[in-house]
Amino acid sequence: MLVVAPGATVRRLEVWILVAEDEAGLRQSLQQGLEEENHRVAAAADGGEAWAAIRTCEFDVIVLDIMLPELDGLEVLRRLRAAGHTTPVLLLTARDAAADVVRGLDAGADDYLTKPFAFGVLLARLRALGRRAAQAPRPQLAHAGLHLDPAARRAWRDGAPVSLTATEFRLLEFLLRRAGRAVSRAALLEGVWGFDQTVETNTLDAFIKQLREKVDAGREHRLIHTVRGFGYALRKDE
Repeated sequence: MLVVAPGATVRRLEVWILVAEDEAGLRQSLQQGLEEENHRVAAAADGGEAWAAIRTCEFDVIVLDIMLPELDGLEVLRRLRAAGHTTPVLLLTARDAAADVVRGLDAGADDYLTKPFAFGVLLARLRALGRRAAQAPRPQLAHAGLHLDPAARRAWRDGAPVSLTATEFRLLEFLLRRAGRAVSRAALLEGVWGFDQTVETNTLDAFIKQLREKVDAGREHRLIHTVRGFGYALRKDE
């Protein structure tokens, strides 16, 4: 079990990637190849699925095909940027006309790749996007005396460090980004463990119990609350 000690910096080997591609063979090939490279991958077959995933989860990078059914890739990208997300986006396109490339970059894409492409080239582009994202400062999250630094992988409450496992850290970050709002169990399972992982709700409940013991134990005000019949919320109790 990996424990994040106060003041320690832990670099994740994995990157959480959303692959939005309607061509089943290419989508499955990309997912398999990226997972073999030690990345977590969520796959979406159309723009609606992609947008639902983006609203639920905090991805490190998004691979987005332009010609998606339901919502095309450019519309998904516009919604992403309009919502304030700065997640790096690599567009996949079968069209290499200058006007198409310009539209994609103007909509907020960070890079583009024309089909067909070599998998090694895709990996190189993703590494470049990851380096750019790593150089950009990630703001600390805070609510009611609880602070979390995603870049340094540190957490503390009222100045006292909170030692967390990697999964506990992701769970607390997910709740803290939605502080004050009720978060469903389904959203937590997908956001923390991924779409393709089979995790029982009692596993989530066990992690919440551990998180409470570290964040709330001995405190006058609890922050992690059960929303009966729905999920959990991080907020200061009244």
